Amino acid sequence: MSAKLSVIFYIILCFEIGIVLALLPWVPQGTLGLSDWGNNYFLMYAARKTGMHALQTVVASGWVRGAVTGLGVLNLGMAFWEIFHFKQSVAALQQAGANSDKKYAKSAAANQLPHHQRPDDGSDDVQ
Repeated sequence: MSAKLSVIFYIILCFEIGIVLALLPWVPQGTLGLSDWGNNYFLMYAARKTGMHALQTVVASGWVRGAVTGLGVLNLGMAFWEIFHFKQSVAALQQAGANSDKKYAKSAAANQLPHHQRPDDGSDDVQ
């Protein structure tokens, strides 16, 4: 059950990030209470603090907007891939969880020591 929920949350996260990254650089100023992509407070603050005033021009360029949109499309593609391969992803997570449980049980059984010994202690009996 937790494997299914993990995959579902991952799909939702990929959709949200993909939509935001694909659309946010192209939202006009004043829409939805947002400022322009290349003329926002945080970008101007970062440019002023670092002394790199060309940063604002670079971020506002179409090349950077296109790259950010490309990352958004990539996230949307990952979400669709996960939807189409949902059963495989769930099975892989369940198998990985079962393998880690077996390794933990094996290591816990191998580390059964008397309460007065430490794992790095070479002696059989501490007096």
